[in-house]
Amino acid sequence: MWGQKKQPEPEPFSPEMLRDGLKFVYKKIRPIEEAFKFDRFYTSLLTAADFDAKPFVLLVGQYSTGKTTFIRYLLGRDFPGQNIGPEPTTDRFMVVMSGPEDRLIPGHTLAVQQDKPFQGLEKFGSNFLNKFQGSFCNSERLDSVSFIDTPGVLSGEKQTLGRNYEYSEVVEWFAKRADLILLLFDAHKLDISDEYRQVIHILR
Repeated sequence: MWGQKKQPEPEPFSPEMLRDGLKFVYKKIRPIEEAFKFDRFYTSLLTAADFDAKPFVLLVGQYSTGKTTFIRYLLGRDFPGQNIGPEPTTDRFMVVMSGPEDRLIPGHTLAVQQDKPFQGLEKFGSNFLNKFQGSFCNSERLDSVSFIDTPGVLSGEKQTLGRNYEYSEVVEWFAKRADLILLLFDAHKLDISDEYRQVIHILR
């Protein structure tokens, strides 16, 4: 209409605006979670690093289903700590993240860094943290996403030998923070192990 003042264009939406909004809201919620000991019976409290972290893609599957190979293919290069073979090779949880140079960071260090979203993993103890690593490498793909490579799910007694931590509970912790979960299967195996069945039940 003639003489009507033109309305200003709305500010374009951005992921940063959503992130900052969630952080603002959670500051109001966190004192309630602390008062009712929310982290004691459900999950650890969130930190600023949880909101600032890039989206996570969690890969879960039985051994030799191509989890590590899949990450390597997407990155277009090898990454520190990768181990590919026909037998169970990845025996630890590996977070593949962007970094200026190739390096491996032990799990004990990652779990206490304030700028990393892994402080809640301390509750699983040293046995788990010894089997947890951060793989940092310079890849354009990692500028927008991070990957979590997991140990291959085993069967029978193998699933408890050498694991002095609750595998399914750790997977559940990562799953609650993952933006995408990929389950990988071996097309040549008709059955899945009891442990993998339990993990799938947790992820439902």
